Amino acid sequence: MSVVSAVPFMKPLHMRSPGSQGRRHTLPASEFRSLSPEDAISVFEIEREAFISVSGECPLHLDEVRHFLSLCPELSLGWFEEGRLVAFIIGSLWDQDRLTVDALTLHKPRGTTVHIHVLAVHRTFRQQGKGSILMWRYLQYLRCLPYIRRAVLMCEDFLVPFYQKSGFAVQGPSEITVGPLTFTEMFFPVRGHAFMRRNSGC
Repeated sequence: MSVVSAVPFMKPLHMRSPGSQGRRHTLPASEFRSLSPEDAISVFEIEREAFISVSGECPLHLDEVRHFLSLCPELSLGWFEEGRLVAFIIGSLWDQDRLTVDALTLHKPRGTTVHIHVLAVHRTFRQQGKGSILMWRYLQYLRCLPYIRRAVLMCEDFLVPFYQKSGFAVQGPSEITVGPLTFTEMFFPVRGHAFMRRNSGC
């Protein structure tokens, strides 16, 4: 059993359509689970389409996707519809207060900070609030991991309001640049939500 499915609010969400009475479905309509290296190609296809058209760069290349899904699959989360990946988050552990260029490729097993590398939604499922819902479920999951102190990410300026709505705060300009692109670093204080953890079933 995956770590994701081991806590109450991260169990797969199964929804039946109005006309499904009496019919047996092989796949659940909607499911949340951690990702594996076998999901890497689907992940990269969604990521490439989402980011290349906007910034010209992917946060993670295919080999890096496989790398993180092999080292720390429990820090990923995928949203599947009828068995098809429609949105995902990939994270890894980091052991410093601020992100450096090493954070783009390294997983620090003794770290207490989750570096969220990428959140992406398939193009046909955008503008439906799926990104916000997926991030909410991911942060709820992190609250049940006792060794996690906070989550961090870096994003372009136009995405700052999106992450602020999920509870992230601006930490300042990131020292990391990719070509002409600059980023804002943001953080979410996971340990600052002890009350939420006590009442979440963790």
